[in-house]
Amino acid sequence: MDSSQRVRAILSFVQAADAGSFAGAARALGISSAAVGKNIAGLEKALGVRLMNRTTRTMKLTEEGEAFLHQARIGLEALDSATQAAIAHSATPMGSVRISTSVGFGREQLTPVLPGLLEKYPGLSVEVDFDDRVIDLVQDGYDIALRGGRIPDSSLVSRPICDFNLVLVAAPAYLDRHGIPQTPADLARHQLLTRRFLGGRVVPWDFRNRDGSIITQDIGSAVMKLSSPEAIVEACVAGAGIANIGVHHAWKYLLGGQLKVLLLDVHHPGSFEMTLQYPHRALVAPRVRVTVEYLLERFAQLEELHVPLAALKDYQA
Repeated sequence: MDSSQRVRAILSFVQAADAGSFAGAARALGISSAAVGKNIAGLEKALGVRLMNRTTRTMKLTEEGEAFLHQARIGLEALDSATQAAIAHSATPMGSVRISTSVGFGREQLTPVLPGLLEKYPGLSVEVDFDDRVIDLVQDGYDIALRGGRIPDSSLVSRPICDFNLVLVAAPAYLDRHGIPQTPADLARHQLLTRRFLGGRVVPWDFRNRDGSIITQDIGSAVMKLSSPEAIVEACVAGAGIANIGVHHAWKYLLGGQLKVLLLDVHHPGSFEMTLQYPHRALVAPRVRVTVEYLLERFAQLEELHVPLAALKDYQA
């Protein structure tokens, strides 16, 4: 008798003992009386003892049957407890959530909201890798990835966080020394700070023509090419030159007057986005599900991630 047959047989025996008849056990289990009798007979054969004496009118447990019934009840209660524990575990998120994010977004936007997650769900722990490289979410064992840029289609579930708009900015001190560019062509006479990814690709500086077409400005003569957008912002605030950076990086410095917006009417903000991604699974683990929903809710409340382009007009040089 295999384990599944044994469980069915034990259930039949316990129900028959409780109901006092095979018919009562059959009604409780939703099977036939014959099936109940067959299950109990198979159990007795497997155990090598008679558990009950039965006639057409009566059914009485043997001494061995009484002892087995007591142990069977303990076993079934243990199964019920295990089931309830699994249900409780799924209802109360517990366990570790592993997240991959970029250095900048991880430090500025993710890290500040994590204490609230752990306070709301004390059964969780979080492991975060700050890495700008492209990772394989499934192969590398991550539950969640926060990714920015032009996000390709994939088998992952992608939940949008925000558009990543770019803006041209410079410090007032720099503009006082070098003047304010009036056209994209004027940038050739300025000190430019640009981002270069570790693979060598440089973030383009795009502008709109009057006919609506997009042109890319040559920035080969940039005085600084840095792989870290945060470093570019810091250099720009220090007056090193003009930078093409994400609005979310520039926002607090625009509010504080440390940076000014340039060429807003013709500069193209790009088509970048920030997404939260996780593997496509029929049943997402509760620890992952609540983390996803919490992060999306908190990111939706971060002002710097949702600045309308029209609002930048108030910060033009």
